[in-house]
Amino acid sequence: MVTDEIVLDVKGLTVDIATPRGTLHVVRDISLQVKRGETLCIVGESGCGKSITSLSMMGLLPKTAKRNSRVFEFLGEDLTRATNSRINDLRGNRMAMIFQEPMTALNPAYTIGDQLTEHYRHHRKASAEEARLRAVELLEKVGIASAAERLGQYPHQLSGGLRQRVMIAMALMCGPELLIADEPSTALDVTIQAQILRLLADLQDELGIAMVLITHDLGVVARIADRVAVMYAGQIVEEGAAADIFAAPQHPYTRGLISCIPIPGKTIPGGKLGTIPGVVPSLIGEMKGCAFKDRCAHAQARCSETIPLHKTHQGQQWRCVMNEMNPSGAGQ
Repeated sequence: MVTDEIVLDVKGLTVDIATPRGTLHVVRDISLQVKRGETLCIVGESGCGKSITSLSMMGLLPKTAKRNSRVFEFLGEDLTRATNSRINDLRGNRMAMIFQEPMTALNPAYTIGDQLTEHYRHHRKASAEEARLRAVELLEKVGIASAAERLGQYPHQLSGGLRQRVMIAMALMCGPELLIADEPSTALDVTIQAQILRLLADLQDELGIAMVLITHDLGVVARIADRVAVMYAGQIVEEGAAADIFAAPQHPYTRGLISCIPIPGKTIPGGKLGTIPGVVPSLIGEMKGCAFKDRCAHAQARCSETIPLHKTHQGQQWRCVMNEMNPSGAGQ
């Protein structure tokens, strides 16, 4: 159940990376909030800055990246002033992350049991036996049979679906209040993907976790999201309740993404799906106006100027020079 308690509050987040060609503006002035029990899905094409956004929330950016923000609060605590020691106390404990590819996120040299229990013992000062019992409990909770036996296995001995479940169990070991999941069902078959998404939803309801789900799959978004933030070229171009975004998308990029989804009963078998022409622009150097203008069928001269933010009474907001788009104009 979604409550009014704000778990994560971010305003004006930017991430810049210095390169030989100039400064790469990976994330450009984004703001978002996540409440307890709520699922916020950040969606967009590959290269739009979704994963870097998730890593910045966890303080896991590469050394070459520089993060800045006007507000960055976790349960009211100002993390812009927090020491590295304090961030380490929170990370893996009250804030946890499920990484995109479990085969590379899990260490092949250590058993599943070692990797599950290490941070639990560190954060909770627990004994080896207490940590082991907690690991077995979580593996069973995420649907892994013979959980005690799995603790002695290595990542390569598990299937992709089981490795992803281990990653979820690892993230939940310390009972986090914020869970960030970066494409948790990527590379899994459709059946396992559905199981993983249902598992995340059930665990969230049971534990009251605030969740940020990073994905490029709008089908996943439709099944699990309470709110959606559509990201393009390092910016959030549209945000709102999931039902509003799917029923009445306002930004032309959002419309283009939705037009690419096959609709059962409406999309003709073998027919063409919608497409968005062009590619995501380079994020090196200064970018003026709307980053989507070179791919947009509705682009005009004023798209190179400051882009206004529009907002409905229901809270849906988008950045576009047009106050309301023609619903039939998606992806044209």
